Amino acid sequence: MIPSTAGFLSRDFEVEEQPSLTYKMNQKDSAVRGYTDELEAVKQAVYKIIMTERYQYIMYSWNYGIELMDLYGAPVTYVCPELKRRISEALLWDDRIRSVDSFAFDFPQKGIVHAAFTVHTVFGDVQAEREVSF
Repeated sequence: MIPSTAGFLSRDFEVEEQPSLTYKMNQKDSAVRGYTDELEAVKQAVYKIIMTERYQYIMYSWNYGIELMDLYGAPVTYVCPELKRRISEALLWDDRIRSVDSFAFDFPQKGIVHAAFTVHTVFGDVQAEREVSF
């Protein structure tokens, strides 16, 4: 006998928000010590997402991280708007992040673009940055 799913989707579902409590990463000595929650946890998530190359690590979902490898060798007129789109796309997968804006691009030396931006979260705003070689 084949099970029936008729009427299954018409039921009322309750959407639960997952807690943001997570392990705290110490970037200075690359250690994991204690826990962090809310805005600090989102800051850590933003850092991890924009520093992880998408599709390169089997432990992460293909929805996690950012694609930057194909920007190497591209013209700066392509890199800046594409970097803005890719950063926004990568971060908006996290339900705690509402929007990403206020992008500012700087070119500290030839072949490097520095992007600074604001991440608006459910806990407050986070200033973040990422430097990319192109």
